[in-house]
Amino acid sequence: MQSIKYDPPKIGYSIREAVAATSLGRTTIYKMLADPACPLKAVRVGGRTIIPAEALHALIAGEA
Repeated sequence: MQSIKYDPPKIGYSIREAVAATSLGRTTIYKMLADPACPLKAVRVGGRTIIPAEALHALIAGEA
């Protein structure tokens, strides 16, 4: 009997994951996060920086 693996959709990305997902450079991501005029935002959870999936999707879709 095969087990069914459920992978929930990602709701947040680490910097490394955001770089891989968007094909943007790490420095570019950090510059965008540091720019108050840029709509790309991140949250700190513990010691990690998490970028919400909606923010990345909007950025790539040109909505941000």
